[in-house]
Amino acid sequence: MMRHMGEFSYYNPTKIEFGPGKIAKLAELIPIDKKVLIIYGQNSAKKYGTLDQVYEVLREYTVDEFGGIEANPQYETCVQAIQKVKDEGFDFLLAVGGGSVIDATKFIAVGAMMEEEPRLIFGGDIGENKPITAALPLASIVTLPATGSEANKGSVITFPEHQAKLGWHSPLVYPQFSILDPTLTYTLPERQLANGICDAFVHTLEIYLTYPVDAKIPDRFAEGILQTLVEVAPDVVDTEQHNYAARANFMWSATVALNGWLRTGVPEDWSTHWLGHEITALNGTDHARSLTAILPALMDIRRQQKAGKLVMYAERVWGITEGTQEAKIDQAIMKTAEFFRSLGMPTCLSDVGVEEADIDFLTEQLVRHDKINLSEQGDQNQTVNRQIYKRALTDFQL
Repeated sequence: MMRHMGEFSYYNPTKIEFGPGKIAKLAELIPIDKKVLIIYGQNSAKKYGTLDQVYEVLREYTVDEFGGIEANPQYETCVQAIQKVKDEGFDFLLAVGGGSVIDATKFIAVGAMMEEEPRLIFGGDIGENKPITAALPLASIVTLPATGSEANKGSVITFPEHQAKLGWHSPLVYPQFSILDPTLTYTLPERQLANGICDAFVHTLEIYLTYPVDAKIPDRFAEGILQTLVEVAPDVVDTEQHNYAARANFMWSATVALNGWLRTGVPEDWSTHWLGHEITALNGTDHARSLTAILPALMDIRRQQKAGKLVMYAERVWGITEGTQEAKIDQAIMKTAEFFRSLGMPTCLSDVGVEEADIDFLTEQLVRHDKINLSEQGDQNQTVNRQIYKRALTDFQL
């Protein structure tokens, strides 16, 4: 049966300010009467002077800060920030950091407008799935390209006591604006740069690697992002050089991978993320590293259901034009794993401290978090999830 591009509604109100020195635009972008809370992660925003730049531009504003957002932002930390916002009357939130800081800021923006516990916006064993009705205005300065959170309505929050990492979204938490200055990536270590590249790469594949629907524009957008990330990756992770062109293309790729353009009229998967979230919740594995440890196995186990797109991926992204359909898929999976390994990323569960004895727990957690029938077709059940985890214990080999 021939499938066609589906109907869609597209909306994205986030203003992007891209380029060196764009922090200077803050005073034009934030109304002078706003009381601004700057939210950041650990020490890098202070250590490398980014916060100093922000304070200098906002010297005529009432400004304070809240630091300490974790790499996987934790609920209790966000609650502390929410209380500060409520107690001191902040009415504008400015995230300075990567996706985790921006995700946390979105949650703080919602929680600050709630009388009830903000955990109630989550379903399952976390809360009652209470509708989101209001959020404080927020914006971001991106220091680590990866998640695209600077230009979308999504967020992920971690609940350590439940060993849960849960996603949520609302159109009320689109950033009003985001500043993308590629020079802010110059201080990042190689591991974070590699994580960012692979996070953006897998985001793109979650949308692209489903089944063909003759959606030529989003397909070509996705293929262009994937090819760009492969091309610039060696220069991006070379921390001895500050290749502005490579960093700029990397930063914009990460944003465009998840700003909604790729999602227009096409099915989406996201099962690599759901399986990866459980690994992070289990042992704290970096988000991107959980994804690269799972994806080759998922591509292998799901090759029949994804055959049409896997062949397109092989031909258009990796230039694999010879051989049977199965041979092309094999080579595409190998190329993907080799790309991850070239960046020092894990490509199997043993690389991230997960053993066969952990698989029961991981699959049970998926059930607890209502992630039972996954994939773009809803046919990836617990039996299949278990097969993927088991296949991921060792590297994919031809």
